[in-house]
Amino acid sequence: MNVETVTGPISVDQLGKTLVHEHFVFGYPGYSGDSTLGRFHYDEALKIGIEVALKIMSHGVKTVMDPTPNECGRNVRLLKDISEQTGLQIICGTGFYYEGEGATPYFKSRAALGPAEEEIYEMFITEIKQGIEDTGIKAGFIKLASSKDEITDYEKMFFRAAARAHKETGVVILTHTQEGTMGPEQAKFLVELGVNPNSIVIGHMCGNTDVNYHRRTLEQGVKIGFDRIGLQGLVGCPTDQERIAVLLELLSEGYANQIFLAHDTVNIWLGRQLVVPEAALPAIANWHPTHIFENIVPELRLAGVTDEQLNVMFNQNVKSLFTKTRTIATN
Repeated sequence: MNVETVTGPISVDQLGKTLVHEHFVFGYPGYSGDSTLGRFHYDEALKIGIEVALKIMSHGVKTVMDPTPNECGRNVRLLKDISEQTGLQIICGTGFYYEGEGATPYFKSRAALGPAEEEIYEMFITEIKQGIEDTGIKAGFIKLASSKDEITDYEKMFFRAAARAHKETGVVILTHTQEGTMGPEQAKFLVELGVNPNSIVIGHMCGNTDVNYHRRTLEQGVKIGFDRIGLQGLVGCPTDQERIAVLLELLSEGYANQIFLAHDTVNIWLGRQLVVPEAALPAIANWHPTHIFENIVPELRLAGVTDEQLNVMFNQNVKSLFTKTRTIATN
């Protein structure tokens, strides 16, 4: 019942207060081609990463799950340096982004010529069991993603390969849903493929304000992420107030033990700095990795959310996620 971090395995009892979906670095595929004006500066990225880690830790956070997909700039050496210099425990993943914004030509061309799904499985299982690149750093979970209103055939290859790797290792699966769609469908597909629902986190569920959508997902036994808090009005995101209304309803129905809170922040954009139009700045004014603790938690407490419920969402659920996975995997 150990969890792989970028500095090595730890006990689930050491996880503590956790944010399950934050990106230290992220780049949309193609950023590497902007290699002159968008050149990556490791020392600067490390400095920013350390500052962010210390800010998070000042609110009692001990662990962060960084689900940056493999083709979107995942940098495990940087994560290890941040962890070693701050003490923040970081869990990295293995996985690819959804078809619309991922790097699709590589595995699409391989699928046209041969068994790409087998190769995806080999990628997952190698990075889980042996390590990523030549670092020895092992992935602690698999990142999956689907498109708006569908799980494409391309994406299904990754879902099937992930299910196979999960059944072999018990690895946790964390997902991206696009614009508040496909949460129930992702859960159903993974469970039908034989994945233990206790091992699944359906991400970005707070992109949908239909409580029934959440119930249909939660009733399948999976956990969900209210993990884009602070990002409002862009990429299909509702306001935080709309999110909070749904969250409060689900908490009143007893779902605290299936919900995670996080931001999905990007602390370092790879390539040139992202240009945000002035009109969009209010939508991201609170999109930073301490927003939940500074602004949302006080509001939740005023609305009647108890310290016990907050403890469950920040501390107990992640321990349950990894503990149940490991127990079932070894039966």
